[in-house]
Amino acid sequence: QEKSSRLSAALFGEDCEISCDQLYELLKYAALGKCHNATQPSWCRIYHQSHLAGVVVIVLHEMSQLHFYKFYLQFKHLRKVFRHRFTLTPCANFLASLYGAGANLKPQNTAQGLTSASSECIPKSSDLQCDPIIRKYGEKKRGLTSYTLTLEEQKKNDYPIKGSPGCKGYIHTECDQQRTDSSPLFGLDCEMCLTAKGNEVTRVSLVDAQGQCLLNELVKPESTVVNYRTRFSGITKKMLLPVKTRLRDIQTRLKKMLPHDAVLVGHSLNADLQALEMIHPSVIDTSLLFARNEGRRFKLKFLAKAVLGKEIQCEQKLGHDPAEDARAALELAQFFIEQGPAKVAELNLEMLLTTEKLAEVSQNKAALQPQGRRVQKQLNEPPHLSKPCFLDCLQVTGQKPLLLGRQELDSSGLCQSNLSTSNKQILQRALQDVPLSTFSIVQFSLGPEYIASHLPARLCEKVRSKLTDMLTIYAGPFEESFCLKSVKKEFGRCGPIQSLTVVTETYQPYVCIQYEVLEAAQLAVESLNGAEVAGSCIKVQRPVTAAMLDCDVLIKELELDVENEGVIYVAGLKKSITETDLQEEFSQLQDLETLFLPKDLQSGKHRNCCFLKFQTSQSAVDALEVINGWTVKGRKLRSRNALASGHLWRWIQQMNHSNGKQGGNTLCEKMEQLSDSEQDTRKKVKKLDQHIKKLYRSLQNNTLCVVLFPGVNSMHGSQAGLGLMGIKDDGGRSAC
Repeated sequence: QEKSSRLSAALFGEDCEISCDQLYELLKYAALGKCHNATQPSWCRIYHQSHLAGVVVIVLHEMSQLHFYKFYLQFKHLRKVFRHRFTLTPCANFLASLYGAGANLKPQNTAQGLTSASSECIPKSSDLQCDPIIRKYGEKKRGLTSYTLTLEEQKKNDYPIKGSPGCKGYIHTECDQQRTDSSPLFGLDCEMCLTAKGNEVTRVSLVDAQGQCLLNELVKPESTVVNYRTRFSGITKKMLLPVKTRLRDIQTRLKKMLPHDAVLVGHSLNADLQALEMIHPSVIDTSLLFARNEGRRFKLKFLAKAVLGKEIQCEQKLGHDPAEDARAALELAQFFIEQGPAKVAELNLEMLLTTEKLAEVSQNKAALQPQGRRVQKQLNEPPHLSKPCFLDCLQVTGQKPLLLGRQELDSSGLCQSNLSTSNKQILQRALQDVPLSTFSIVQFSLGPEYIASHLPARLCEKVRSKLTDMLTIYAGPFEESFCLKSVKKEFGRCGPIQSLTVVTETYQPYVCIQYEVLEAAQLAVESLNGAEVAGSCIKVQRPVTAAMLDCDVLIKELELDVENEGVIYVAGLKKSITETDLQEEFSQLQDLETLFLPKDLQSGKHRNCCFLKFQTSQSAVDALEVINGWTVKGRKLRSRNALASGHLWRWIQQMNHSNGKQGGNTLCEKMEQLSDSEQDTRKKVKKLDQHIKKLYRSLQNNTLCVVLFPGVNSMHGSQAGLGLMGIKDDGGRSAC
């Protein structure tokens, strides 16, 4: 049976903020797997990546998480399908940043060699930990003895070892003195020809630490030459005719020239020592020093150019120059030792190699194309980028990436608008072309007229006002001499209180309570309306405002939100309780998967509530029956279905701690009709949700789908974005 891909993300509760770099991490791995140095993202995990049918990214241009919650009821499909959600840090040139070609990145010179402007060329410190060089050596600088091959490494890489069966008759250099970080380095390289015996040395070069050539000698093979390999060795029959030097002469000279603590440096030096039939105990192999994943090795020619800025093994020359190669290997080792692993890892050689290959592909294509004006790229073709990105990697591997939308990227990575394209046209094109592509970016937009009329500050105030009203309840009437402490204690059992004030404008006193979480306010309305509190039978209600007329509908839809599926809210806990205490108390609950104990974002202290996530919805229902009325550490618990257990919970906390409105506007104060533009926008958002629904339903099973509200970062203000993601399963829902 074919395996299904699965997505796992630790986004429950507080771990919900993702940067563009982390998003790029996910998309690159989903698109490329372990090819091109792609690794599992640090913040989530894709299981069975190779079974993914494709990756589809839907970008909602100029929209932020504010828009998702402002038009929550209109985004019916999004909230019922995508379980995983995260806050997305806004960044400039969002489209380009998705695949590592941010236009805000300036070209960087890597060492003295290749130039690149990929976002991967200078990795973040968190990314360095995944670099094979850092995994092997750590980040700190070390002396040269830390980079010499151990005996086990020499055996593994076919170095001649004293006493090994295959090394009978080999000459030992007798350099047995203890090595220190001050021991002298020598670069060694040989050229070989194929003889009746096998590979035999025909030229040997040795250079010292200053790059001076100490030995550059032609060697006459013992056996008849079968193939001079002139293209690589540079050796011809004519060159070897007058040569009298034999292998034993070279062995003797090397033994005399090398001090007893000498360290030999070379690129795949095992082949040179095998051909020389010599054993040397202390070596640095630059093909292993500049480590890669999965046992692959960089070529000396590439390393010399990328790290040292030197061109070696040029095609114009006849064969390789062993003195040049020996000197290059020596200088690479010296660079590594002097700069340290962290500096070498920052060169991001893997991406530079990809860049070089892509440049070769581009040159080959250009050679086949006629001269003349460039044809404007069509909307459905991947944009040409002067910077390397993983879309180029996909093309190199024969896959076809796709970009559809109202924006294209020019050669600098900057976005160019094409406003004549409608969302409907984009959808129709997407339904045709997305199934043919392994990686697609589809961009929808509400249009410039919407963007102009919904500035971030204005929209933020609207959403903040509604959230404040939903978190607020009014309770009363109370007697004139009522005990405020008793009221606070009773309502505090529903959850953490943000503020509590006494309303004195009424004939009898009322209390206005603003909670920190939606569940607490709803629990207060459900459990304390009509109850006797502080000696009075009270009514509990939310403020009556124009925005709150659909509050009951919104609460019901939040309960049905797929993010809250199988999650319950529990209140009435002691603030001193720990997660360990709760794990012990709730251990008898069946199928409990995760426990989240919220903390105050400023003080870091635990709140008096928690969220419990269960493996199934039925387990959550069963737990509710058990917990209601349950006593933990002397406190009677109250619980209900979660309304904002994941991403929304964190966002509400941020809104609570930012400067906002202190109360709601009453219905009589703000009774004006919704403007035509507001009603029109709701219709557009609803239509947009339907477009996404159609596109999502057309996707193959096992397709990773990511919907992005990029956020807003402009002169009018900045708002964080929102991401929703999942892998489509047989039921049309996103699989966890």
